[in-house]
Amino acid sequence: MSEIEKLLPGYNCGSCGFRQCRDFAAELAESKNAEDLHKCPFLARDNFRDNVDKILVLLGKEIPMAEKIVGIIDGLEADFTLAPLKDECSCREDIHPFDGSIEIEVGDILRYRPLGCPVTHFAKVIDKVPGIYTVHMVGPLHRLGNDDFRFKDVGLCMILAFDGKVAKGNIPKVGQTVRFVPEYCMMQKVHSGMVVGVEGKNVRIEAIDLKVW
Repeated sequence: MSEIEKLLPGYNCGSCGFRQCRDFAAELAESKNAEDLHKCPFLARDNFRDNVDKILVLLGKEIPMAEKIVGIIDGLEADFTLAPLKDECSCREDIHPFDGSIEIEVGDILRYRPLGCPVTHFAKVIDKVPGIYTVHMVGPLHRLGNDDFRFKDVGLCMILAFDGKVAKGNIPKVGQTVRFVPEYCMMQKVHSGMVVGVEGKNVRIEAIDLKVW
């Protein structure tokens, strides 16, 4: 019982129906009912996620197998899928056009091809610093049939970073090299990069590479 108690949040909030986490731990140790873990709202938070698996082991239960995330094009396994940040249309991407002669402003629609990707992208610029543009994806090639659709063709670009939210899979740690699939990627190809920021499920990944070994 004491081992289970150490893994509980220790807030003694009473949400589980017991006055103290110690009493909840005693009930878990006696009943061996893993479903009762849902009575503690704090165990659903990211910082206690690993504790749930440890408690399941102490209760003699099997840890559920995580659903595998596999890229369609390359068949490689990814750590997670990356979804847009709250209320945004796509993940944010930081891109660097190799042709620096084109004037680009916030609000412009860009046509470009990421280095290492065969698919032409269209994106709207939402922010910029010298040489680097933060964009949202706005559509693939089918938009070319619209005469009212205006864009700047900037050619080949290097993808420097992604900002998004982990939708499926494991939340990474800062400094970890990860494999991920952007949800809106037409090829559903596994990307890789270095995690430089984590806030809840929101992550920033830099040093993006499509050559995943």
